[in-house]
Amino acid sequence: MVAAINPTQGFIDLNVPPEELRPSNTLTTGQCFHWKVVHPTTIKNASMPISAWGTHDATEWVGTLRLRLFDSTESIIVVIRETPTTTLYRPLTTIPTSNDDKNNNDEEELRRALLDYFQLETSLPELYEEWSLNCPRLAVIAKCIPGVRIIKQDPWECLISFICSSNNNIPRIHKMLANIRREYGRPLLTISTIDIDGDNENDQATTIQQQYYQFYSFPSLEELFSQANEKDLRSKCGMGYRADYIMETMKILLQRNGDDDDNQSNQRGEIYLRDVLSNIKDPTELQTKLCEFKGVGRKVADCVALFSLRGDECIPVDTHVWNIAIRDYDTDGILKTNVKSLTPTNYKLVGDTFRTIFPNRAGWAHSLLFVAELPSFRGLLPTYITKEMDDFRNEEKERKKKQKEKEKKIKEKDKV
Repeated sequence: MVAAINPTQGFIDLNVPPEELRPSNTLTTGQCFHWKVVHPTTIKNASMPISAWGTHDATEWVGTLRLRLFDSTESIIVVIRETPTTTLYRPLTTIPTSNDDKNNNDEEELRRALLDYFQLETSLPELYEEWSLNCPRLAVIAKCIPGVRIIKQDPWECLISFICSSNNNIPRIHKMLANIRREYGRPLLTISTIDIDGDNENDQATTIQQQYYQFYSFPSLEELFSQANEKDLRSKCGMGYRADYIMETMKILLQRNGDDDDNQSNQRGEIYLRDVLSNIKDPTELQTKLCEFKGVGRKVADCVALFSLRGDECIPVDTHVWNIAIRDYDTDGILKTNVKSLTPTNYKLVGDTFRTIFPNRAGWAHSLLFVAELPSFRGLLPTYITKEMDDFRNEEKERKKKQKEKEKKIKEKDKV
């Protein structure tokens, strides 16, 4: 297993308390797709359905991260372990350095990069307290699900990941991205791990097996553009219509310029994402810029902004988030009565609902509420909260059923 790969390198303490970070509530809840669960000791029956979104009682994960190390983007495999009191990390590959400076401290540089990845400069307990004052429901959820942070992953990998996410489910997204790494990335390491398979509408994984897993780097923009074509992305990576989106997005990115004109043109696309877009604070402006890429709609744009570009006020709105807004915050009934579909105006209206209630990092608050809706985390919540969720879901089904019947009668009447 993982412990046998590099026994001389033990775990290092990030020295972060549970209320600041719980990887189990953060890593596999839809923000990113580069982590795999290790040693799932709580899994006793492989036939039991396990949410592909993750589970609150996992304690260890391994993943390949693209991190800024010594002013260069490098791929490194890291193990994260959650304990009752802190979070530990352990590199499984060495940190590449671009020079011979013996004063470089690899361990400190990796620690700095992980602190940045988890955005640990932001005090989460202070945010939880502030949000709780504005929302009693969130106050209850915050006590049950601590340490839900927004990570800051590599923007290029994040962009491609969420282009893959459109009309897709978690297992298939993981598979597509693994195929991209295998076909176009560099092999880094092979370890023994647990693989959870699943590919159904409810994102339920039903097969658990131990196997050897080969880790690859995620290809850079230059590496992917120089090797890939639409046909291979379809046939080898299973991208379907998204293959065209990725090829066209790469072409657009390669025409963008970063802040540093001295950089080679093949690096400017990633620099544009990392250094230019990350400085845009207005959520609407940032969303608009990201929607210039093919295959990027409003929700994908807000996911990329929130999870990689410090777009802390961006709200990725889908059916689940729409339902949260209607159920918990639509006191005057405007959303339920007037919002029939997520047009650009209505999409912004739902986002503004969250931004009004949570003026400080609304995207972070939204993510905590989103995690609470996931099946894996329902057991952590009070019964009355889950009952409210179920009652609303049933009410919505009945409402939509009646609406369809009404529309059907109108059409039949018009025919007459």
